[in-house]
Amino acid sequence: MRTRCKICGLYREEDIAYINLIKPDYCGFIIDYPKSHRSLHIEQVEKLSGIVDNQIVRVGVFVDEEVEIIEDLLKRDVIDMAQLHGKEDDSLIQRVQENTGKPVIKAFVIDSKAAYEKACKSSADYILLDAGKGEGRQFDWDVISENPPERKYFLAGGLNRDNVKQAVDLLHPFAVDLSSGVETEKKKDLEKIKEIKEILESI
Repeated sequence: MRTRCKICGLYREEDIAYINLIKPDYCGFIIDYPKSHRSLHIEQVEKLSGIVDNQIVRVGVFVDEEVEIIEDLLKRDVIDMAQLHGKEDDSLIQRVQENTGKPVIKAFVIDSKAAYEKACKSSADYILLDAGKGEGRQFDWDVISENPPERKYFLAGGLNRDNVKQAVDLLHPFAVDLSSGVETEKKKDLEKIKEIKEILESI
């Protein structure tokens, strides 16, 4: 099965032009998370998501956001999926799923075997395995390779052109999620995005 590609942390019109040209499967907007330089206000997300090619799935990335805001953006089709990076529990995930009919990705920091086991039991449609909240660090992949999850998952954390093929060959994720790995000086780099897409298509 082909590994999908998600380019996350879009925050400029140039970023949208790049992904509309390269057409990854998913794109991500970080919404109201001031700790990230890629964070956007809802009005900015509305503007940028409206010019994304309709072949690309738009993902809203949230950290402990009010559930009503998440549901509103999904119901208004500003975003197509919600990605939750905070302390959201299964009851909140299930509420979003039921109230919107849209899929949910739950992100987990994989810093132990217990954290990985918890992630695999999530009621989310997809899980995302990362080393942190978008810091661009790689976690210990042995945790996955020794006991592959029996569900679709996104692999994140320190992925770039130098290691993405190794990650796919070893771990066979449903999708890879890149942000800083396709940036130059904290801005999305068209050539790096293009190179990732070419690497994935060659596998």
